[in-house]
Amino acid sequence: MAATKRPTIETVAERAGVSKSLVSLVMRNAPNVSDTRRQKVLDAAAELGYRPNLVARSLVERRTRTVGVLVNDLHNPFHAEVIDGLYESTHERGLRMLLGTGRRDPAQETEVVESFLAEDVDGLILLSPAFDQRALAGAAKQVPTVVVGRDDLRAPRCDTVVNDDEAGGALPVDHLVALGHRRIAHIAAAGAGGPRRREGYEAAMARHALDSIVLEGDFTDEGGYEGARALLSGSRRPSAIFACNDLAAIGALTAIEEAGLSVPADISLVGYDNSYLARVRHISLTSVDQPRAEIGRLAVEAVTERRERPDTPARLRTVAPHLVERASTAPPG
Repeated sequence: MAATKRPTIETVAERAGVSKSLVSLVMRNAPNVSDTRRQKVLDAAAELGYRPNLVARSLVERRTRTVGVLVNDLHNPFHAEVIDGLYESTHERGLRMLLGTGRRDPAQETEVVESFLAEDVDGLILLSPAFDQRALAGAAKQVPTVVVGRDDLRAPRCDTVVNDDEAGGALPVDHLVALGHRRIAHIAAAGAGGPRRREGYEAAMARHALDSIVLEGDFTDEGGYEGARALLSGSRRPSAIFACNDLAAIGALTAIEEAGLSVPADISLVGYDNSYLARVRHISLTSVDQPRAEIGRLAVEAVTERRERPDTPARLRTVAPHLVERASTAPPG
């Protein structure tokens, strides 16, 4: 029995009654094809069981159509939701993603980036990387590179996409002051976005003629838990706590409940990121929203533009946050 021949771009074109070049455009997800003709090609490809030969396409185009994405912390729900935005944007452009994490360790992150470069990726998107400027500059010399979430890590020809964290850090203060709070504490964190959020918090507290109450924590639930415990053990507990992210806010919530207090009757609580944790009904956390889909779109757009124009100056793209009010904040009891 003769083996069935694998369908080719020529057989798809013949079945659809179009040219090979049009089939090629559709398979590359090119934008300059009408919906009717695109669907005709896709229907023909589905009928024949045609799948594009990605290796052959890479050889012809001299590119792998692959983007390496480094994630600082896979346990952070904000990063997971940014990845969703990245996937949607890469898929729309006919690109694939390689995903890796260094688990907040600079040496491991460098190894991940080197492995991406060994795979000849067309670009790098680095979510809140922990490694230094030298490692970043080395990567950016080789492929288009975008840093997401850190505006303090710069290199020539490396673009940056960030949320306006200083403005975001002021939003909880303004919200809580409007509710009547005066003793508003902040659990701060070093690293991606944390210092800017603290600056925004402190500037807003000064603007309202209030004393800042800052306790160093980190972006984990354990950091939020320990920070809240320290705040509650003082002689004058705060009436509201603004945590550096939603994970830290969940840790703070645990500490508040262990102290025999409730949210928001005894203490109002605000997070940052507006992740899925904030939206869980029994948590219902007031949180500062970072537009994750827009962040993902801008990062992919920056990689694509940098590939087409590699020598343009590094560009900073900033998105605007907003506060989402839920049940965890109320006037002070």
